[in-house]
Amino acid sequence: MLGLVLFIGALLLIALFFVSIFNRLVTHRNRFKNAFAQIDVQLQRRYELIPNLVETAKAYMAHEKDTLTNVIAARNQAMSAERAVAAAIENPENMAKLGQAEGALGASLGRLLAISENYPDLKANETMQQLMEELASTENRVGFARQAFNDAVMEYNIARETFPNFFVAGAFGFPQATQLAISNEEARQPVRVGF
Repeated sequence: MLGLVLFIGALLLIALFFVSIFNRLVTHRNRFKNAFAQIDVQLQRRYELIPNLVETAKAYMAHEKDTLTNVIAARNQAMSAERAVAAAIENPENMAKLGQAEGALGASLGRLLAISENYPDLKANETMQQLMEELASTENRVGFARQAFNDAVMEYNIARETFPNFFVAGAFGFPQATQLAISNEEARQPVRVGF
């Protein structure tokens, strides 16, 4: 009888141990999903600023229509990629596409800002100055949110790969998470805003 009680007690302790591992993995997974939600907020803010920036620049940069069109196209592609990640955050292909789209958007914004330096009237425009300040602030927020997300992904991946957690992770479908990496070296540089 005592042996049966000890056996059942040992089984309960083992079960509780694996339940605690499962709960920690769920906690880490929810943290990286929340961290992506913070990126999502900042990216949406940036995506909303870009059309205003382009419209303001359009009046001054009429013969730079291709540059302006490219910025909007890159923004739309990045928005689409971001929605795909938000719908399936654990899909590494979607995360890679978002990184590429964000790289292209950063590069096209960089070209727009470089070209806008040649237009003194545009640089003096108060609306443009306010939009540029807001864009610079948003870029900083995106950078901080991306860092927090990548840190949360790293913590989750470490938690799922350590012993004995990898048994629970494999048995209950905790796939490896993918960090958000920007593929375009030019886009890794901070957007330079100078007026």
